[in-house]
Amino acid sequence: MKIKIGGKTKDYRTVWFEKGSVKLIDQTKLPFKFQIYTSRNYAQTAKAIKDMIVRGAPAIGATAGFAAAQAALEFKGIGISKFHSHMSSASKLIKSARPTAIDLAHAVDKVVSITKRARNVKEAKLAAVFQANLIAEQYVSVCSQIGKNGNSLIRSGDNILTHCNAGALATVDIGTALAPIRYAHYSKKKIFVFVDETRPRLQGSKLTAFELSQEKIPHAIIADNAAGLFMNRGEIDLCIVGADRIAANGDTANKIGTYEKAVLAKENGIPFYVAAPLMTFDFKTKSGKQIPIEERSSEEVSYATDGIHKVPISNLSSKVKNPGFDVTPAKYITAFITEKGIIKPSQIKRLSP
Repeated sequence: MKIKIGGKTKDYRTVWFEKGSVKLIDQTKLPFKFQIYTSRNYAQTAKAIKDMIVRGAPAIGATAGFAAAQAALEFKGIGISKFHSHMSSASKLIKSARPTAIDLAHAVDKVVSITKRARNVKEAKLAAVFQANLIAEQYVSVCSQIGKNGNSLIRSGDNILTHCNAGALATVDIGTALAPIRYAHYSKKKIFVFVDETRPRLQGSKLTAFELSQEKIPHAIIADNAAGLFMNRGEIDLCIVGADRIAANGDTANKIGTYEKAVLAKENGIPFYVAAPLMTFDFKTKSGKQIPIEERSSEEVSYATDGIHKVPISNLSSKVKNPGFDVTPAKYITAFITEKGIIKPSQIKRLSP
């Protein structure tokens, strides 16, 4: 991801592992301040996930994998059985940070699983670090392929609506929903992106707009409740969003507000695509009704923040309900853009391991 700081452009990843610490672009500070957050142990990393210093299913997955590697390195005892008990306890804490995004659990399970093949603690620690780095690298490779596959759906002149942030900041690098948009831009297609602000945390107006600005991709931020107007006017040609979990039947959990965009797209005859790696598919969950929906703090709705200052914007004596996600039924989804190609909801079964 290209970031311009002090007149110079440099490539950054959202998250990386460095000498036992997890380095994260602090997304709570963007776009007003670019800052790297350093997490020195797995409990801190789990809290960084919970506090949304990092967010987006793949980025959460990579970060959780690094947290599991930290847990392995932090073990000071003797004996492989005690090590496995320590990892089991650590994995529960890490998984509890965000319940909806399945990538988190998948990544932790992969790291823990590979340590169980080790003959001793030293070998287990090396394996954990190797696996965590591999997960992050795989996300980058997969997102690149998603971009190439999704680019085939975009014509020069298209206006694209996206919701929340499913760019490099959400995925280690490149993005899921933004990956096809990036590749369309790189291939010189003339495109324009409508960026939903994505209340209440404003990941669209803060993060997606920040990424598009860095890449000089033409775009405009719109209020969440303005998308229907632009669709009805014929000003939007397709929608591309990301996903936090996709059930076996194609029902998809994504940032709150995705469902209503999908319904509006269907009503207006606009293709609605979900871009996601195979790791986001949860074949153990039969339908969206079984996906847990995270309830977040009332302060996210009642206050606005730039990452430093907090300002009340609602009647503070009123009760707040703040679900972080909603579920879009598969019938509203045109297709999934994956590293394996463009997959219709009816074809998901063939992806099952």
